[in-house]
Amino acid sequence: MGKTKTGKNGQGKPLGFKTIIKPSKVAIQRHIRKLKDVFDNHKQTAQERLIEALNPVIVGWTNYYSTVSSRNVFEKMNDVLYGQLRAWGRRRHPKKERKWVVRKYWREDSRGQIFRPANSHRALYKHTNTLKRMFVKVQGRRSPYDGDWVYWGTRLGRHPELPSRVAMLLKKQKGCCKACGLCFKNGDVMEVDHIVPKSDGGTGADYNLQLLHNYCHDEKTAEDQRRRGYARQAPSC
Repeated sequence: MGKTKTGKNGQGKPLGFKTIIKPSKVAIQRHIRKLKDVFDNHKQTAQERLIEALNPVIVGWTNYYSTVSSRNVFEKMNDVLYGQLRAWGRRRHPKKERKWVVRKYWREDSRGQIFRPANSHRALYKHTNTLKRMFVKVQGRRSPYDGDWVYWGTRLGRHPELPSRVAMLLKKQKGCCKACGLCFKNGDVMEVDHIVPKSDGGTGADYNLQLLHNYCHDEKTAEDQRRRGYARQAPSC
């Protein structure tokens, strides 16, 4: 193994090998059975209810294995899940062609085919949507009691002095504002923003939320209002 590929010991000395950790076959089969149980319990429910039941299972499992070598496994699980979804759709519409089933339950966008109801923002989470996260050591003199809620909220996704949504978004955005890209600092005023405003049909779901500096939030709100004003003034066809 080359010098740049080998693992190292605690003193930084090359070992000549690297241990690669992946989800075990038992863990993969257990996850597939869990997905199957969800489908069995939602044979006749609406598509959006099926998505609500599947997303927590997929997000939880992929987050657990996001710090190991899971990319290839996640891609294979995408294929397994797609087959389960196709079977679910054919079971509901046994007299319809496969293409009809795909057109009814899948939507095309820049990411490819998305399992999502028509006229809805709620989409099924793919296994590969979870990115690999390297384990990062706690900085030298950091302590959960040091009052640096930005650091601990970003690292853990929770902090006793932060609302749960703010802490969740801090971790999701890696401590940075979605609008300007700058990192939050202690003392910054942060605001939770609806990506698609509620007045335009946006929901309060996590996927429609982002954390912004207060001045970035003011600018986005003003831009949303200008855009809404232009839409009202546009002549109807």
